[in-house]
Amino acid sequence: MSTPTSVPSLPGPPNLARTVRTRRGGAIPGLKYRQAAPADPEKAAEIDRRLQAWARGLELFPAAWKGDFSGFQFGRAVVLQHPRAADLDRLTVAGQLLLAENLVDSCYCEEDEGRGGARRGLGGPLILAQSAIDPYHGTPALEAEWREGVQADGPLRSYHWAMKDFAAFATPSQSDRFVHDIARLHLGYLAEAAWMETRHVPRVWEYLVMRQFNNFRPCLSIVDAVDGYELPEAVYARPEIQRITALACNATTIVNDLYSFTKELASDPDHLNLPQVVAANERCGLKAAYLRAVDIHNEIMTAFEDESAVLSATSPLVERYARSLSDWVAGNHEWHATNTHRYHLPDYW
Repeated sequence: MSTPTSVPSLPGPPNLARTVRTRRGGAIPGLKYRQAAPADPEKAAEIDRRLQAWARGLELFPAAWKGDFSGFQFGRAVVLQHPRAADLDRLTVAGQLLLAENLVDSCYCEEDEGRGGARRGLGGPLILAQSAIDPYHGTPALEAEWREGVQADGPLRSYHWAMKDFAAFATPSQSDRFVHDIARLHLGYLAEAAWMETRHVPRVWEYLVMRQFNNFRPCLSIVDAVDGYELPEAVYARPEIQRITALACNATTIVNDLYSFTKELASDPDHLNLPQVVAANERCGLKAAYLRAVDIHNEIMTAFEDESAVLSATSPLVERYARSLSDWVAGNHEWHATNTHRYHLPDYW
């Protein structure tokens, strides 16, 4: 086996966090996206009401976090992302999973949010988080200790109960798919944490590989279950279906990088995102790097749309799945573009 050649870290761009002016809301000029179906405000409010009751019942976070919960707009997010959802109960569970994933990320991974997150030693908390949806099997006494440990921690409780509610309507195959995609997400968290700890600036392709794991895939894993059907495992596992799934996930994850760019600069100027990585590799300013990141997104989005169209012509079920993916991508873009509580665009146009 050959030994991979070590690639030295590249120096990062100048810290320009204080020089980036921002403007409120709206779609990123030049970004390719499909218009989302409008979110029913009454439906979104009902999902928020249910999620707040669920979070309070599980004591997931203190009262001081209520503003963050409201500002995130979980209900509106899932209503936009799943416009063809079979019913409110499935939408609610999609919101529970989204909330749980964000809680684990905030409390375990994000040092700058002041909620106990730490990059160093992150693997320990994440393996326990994985067990909250991928249960431990052992002796009765040790299983009892594991259950007690899961229920003693808010992020673990959120994973456990959200997964339990999802499995109540999803097929075993859909549930197992989600479990594996959460493991992919955790692997991406670990890679990002390792690079931040060692202050390594990855190549652009390396960064995007990491983001293919540290991305929204668990949210897109559930689109067929939420919409009330199943793409069978034998079809889902086909390479061409895996490719359009990955392209959809990658496009919407770059959307997150672009809309959260100024927010991340303000809270953590060294935070890895695609414009920062492009700037470091191409030795250019942040504006040029940001616009290049828009181009990368558009190329990936075009590939997703073109390849989905070809596959959709082969099967009504594949067409339905591709539409569910496209709905999620469009809805998530709309949520980012209109959530001015969280996001402000750089004034680059």
